[in-house]
Amino acid sequence: MPSLRLRALSAALAGTALACALAASPASAQEKGGSLRLLARAAAGTIDPQINYTLQYWQLFYITYDGLVTFRKAGDKTGFEVVPDLAEALPTPENDGKSYTFKLRKGIKFSNGQDLTTDDVVASFQRIFKISGPTAGTFYNGIVGADKCIASPADCTLEGGVVADKAAGTVTINLTAPDGEFLQKIAVPHAYIMPASTPASDQGTTPIPGTGPYAIQSYDPNAAIKFVRNPNFKEWSAEAQPDGLADDISYDFGLTEEAAVTAIQNGDADWMFDQPPPDRLSEIGTQYANQVSLHPLTAMWYAPMNTNLAPFDNIKARQAVNFAIDRNAIVKLFGGANLAQPACQILPPDFPGHVPYCPYTLNPGTTWSAPDMEKAKALVAESGTAGQEVKIIAEDTVVSRAIGVYLQDILSELGYKASVQPISQNLQFTYIQNTNNKVQISISQWFQDYPSPSNFLNVLFSCASFHPGSDASVNIAGFCDKAVDAKMAEAFAAGVKDPKAALPIWSEVDKMVTDAAPAAVLFTPKRVDFVSSRVQNFTFSPQFYAIFSKIAVQ
Repeated sequence: MPSLRLRALSAALAGTALACALAASPASAQEKGGSLRLLARAAAGTIDPQINYTLQYWQLFYITYDGLVTFRKAGDKTGFEVVPDLAEALPTPENDGKSYTFKLRKGIKFSNGQDLTTDDVVASFQRIFKISGPTAGTFYNGIVGADKCIASPADCTLEGGVVADKAAGTVTINLTAPDGEFLQKIAVPHAYIMPASTPASDQGTTPIPGTGPYAIQSYDPNAAIKFVRNPNFKEWSAEAQPDGLADDISYDFGLTEEAAVTAIQNGDADWMFDQPPPDRLSEIGTQYANQVSLHPLTAMWYAPMNTNLAPFDNIKARQAVNFAIDRNAIVKLFGGANLAQPACQILPPDFPGHVPYCPYTLNPGTTWSAPDMEKAKALVAESGTAGQEVKIIAEDTVVSRAIGVYLQDILSELGYKASVQPISQNLQFTYIQNTNNKVQISISQWFQDYPSPSNFLNVLFSCASFHPGSDASVNIAGFCDKAVDAKMAEAFAAGVKDPKAALPIWSEVDKMVTDAAPAAVLFTPKRVDFVSSRVQNFTFSPQFYAIFSKIAVQ
């Protein structure tokens, strides 16, 4: 469509201007006080940290809650390192790598004034399973007793799996087998510690007390989420959980990306979650160069296809979509070659286990070069699926809607009766996960939880990640292949003693999943952070992205 081509050209030019004018982050400052205002087009669902699985809210949970361990809150590659948090020190694995004993720090309180105890730790790990959390079957299924908890969530005790010694102030976690990624898995919000009294159900808009420097004061998904200082917080480790600089934080919803950019320019807001629209990139990259920064991400934009619904229950139909997509065109819709690069395999570049591989291009090999529409149409003909109706579910954002319209054109050219339906960000991610909604194809993004190939391959495409009828089924494609699962089990086993030994096996898994085409990987993005002139000490972590507790406002 002509309008998309014009937008793509504008975006490409804007990306070039942004890259040329890019400046360093605003100067450091450590003054406390002031109010920080964040913006997003929409909310991101529940504020229950053990259920929500979005980057938008994980950034908030990092400053509100704590785990036994966490990732170092640093603005360089050390941000990928695990450090002790509620625990005094990182434990030494015992029992041939199957037992970890954590000694809790003394004197830590929740925001409601309650003391942190070993009971809270045990109850929090039980709760992961009682609420059927999205990673219960992938991150935590190796804990002793997890199999019974997965089979009967309401009765979960993790007997023998999470054992407290109240007198010693320790909690021991026992695994059924060694897991070289275990500390990373319990460093993410799904394993954060909450009061033992927290109900075993999605708390939705009801704030849960935490131990971080900020506490959620109120949440209205149609308006805002408000944070205030946790009156009971005293910094115990600057690298794990530094005290916050701003006195309070408001995260307001409802403004379009265009309006958010204008608000930041005028000093009425300080940061926006959504990417600035392509037609504003040139402006902010030149006139506001000292307020913008660009960061490579270990992430992907992709289009998961439902492998259990027509037409994408046919592998040839899925492969046809992969061959037909002009990834350069989609990169331009995102903002141009300076903000993204085409991709057609699961693991992103410069990520552990990544070996360049692209079977879905005009000249199959290591990199994507051009679409092969002739091959794509031939596959559709072989699949016998032409003429079927296909609905694309996109987020109601500028970029996602544009990509949705583009995919609609491609699917129509392949012979399908295609349509696109934008859905609010607040609903789209959970909507596309639930099989009850019969989503055929959608547009989504994935950002690493921690730097391991399993976090892309096992979490997104293993049988254990598929939960029919659940809003927390992150295997959106419903892909379940026993051979792929067996190869992933082989990689996990190899990585227990030597993580590097597992990487060639994960590379094989990457190829297996890519060939099966449960998704069309579109591109790997970079992050544009645009802040107001009031912002100082903006810190971008490779793990957390913007660290809100470190942001100072004048």
